[in-house]
Amino acid sequence: MHLTVIILTLNEEKHLARCLSSLNGIKNSVLVVDSFSNDNTHKIAQDYGASVICNEFINQAQQFNWALKQLDKSTDWILRIDADEYLTNDLSQEIKSILSNIEDNVNGLYLNRRMCFQGRLIKHGGVFPVQVLRLFKYGYGECENRWMDEHIFVTGDTQALKGEIIDDNLNNLSWWVNKHNNYATREAVDLLNLEYNFNEFNTIASIKIGKRTEIKRWFKETVYARLPRGIRALTYFLYRYVFCLGFLDGIEGMNFHFLQGFWYRYLVDAKVDEIKKYMKKNNTTAEEAISNVFGDGFIVKN
Repeated sequence: MHLTVIILTLNEEKHLARCLSSLNGIKNSVLVVDSFSNDNTHKIAQDYGASVICNEFINQAQQFNWALKQLDKSTDWILRIDADEYLTNDLSQEIKSILSNIEDNVNGLYLNRRMCFQGRLIKHGGVFPVQVLRLFKYGYGECENRWMDEHIFVTGDTQALKGEIIDDNLNNLSWWVNKHNNYATREAVDLLNLEYNFNEFNTIASIKIGKRTEIKRWFKETVYARLPRGIRALTYFLYRYVFCLGFLDGIEGMNFHFLQGFWYRYLVDAKVDEIKKYMKKNNTTAEEAISNVFGDGFIVKN
């Protein structure tokens, strides 16, 4: 059973060694797909025996699907992990055990993902652990074609594991804010695309029982996206921080739930409003407004 791990990177010298160390004992090969880093990312990857190839970055979905096409045909299973994530020991042992005895009809495995914020493991707020499909059989999975919050979907049966991936980014808060400002632009484009259909996209959205990630996407696309902008961000924050006991995560939890649950979601809504106002004022299409305000890179010509 040959397991290949795919890691997408850009200047990840702070995290990559920790990530690669957590893969010991489960992987046969590691493919690092880099977006032309200018730090020690390449050296660290090579020191751990990983293969490194570079490709121009458009978005996470495009980069990952491109990486799938670069894999050796000896690959049986693929694990996707981000450089700032690592596997817990329990999850490593679980992966080794299940892959040696897995049924032929199972093509994908869900892992639990939990996040650290400012050094604190977030345990409340109803958001973690979240099940993510990160381990799948070669030839049976690919990434959703979207700009933000992309997930892998597979054909065939899936199972869920109990172990966890920990997302623990070590950069400072200014870095986090800048990153999420960029994320907000991408998510605004996805929301506008739901309404105006200017880019092709696919989705894992589903209301099948037991598919928490798919249900969350369905709710986001069919319910949340139709709620009044701005108000929905405040409602979501209060749901997480009060109803789901996010306040129990301490000051770091308050920072996280406010910034990620309210500020970020409100920023997405503000960017959607910015595009719609531009469209109305200049009598343009959504594509033209996005290109003029956000830049040409967000419109994919089919």
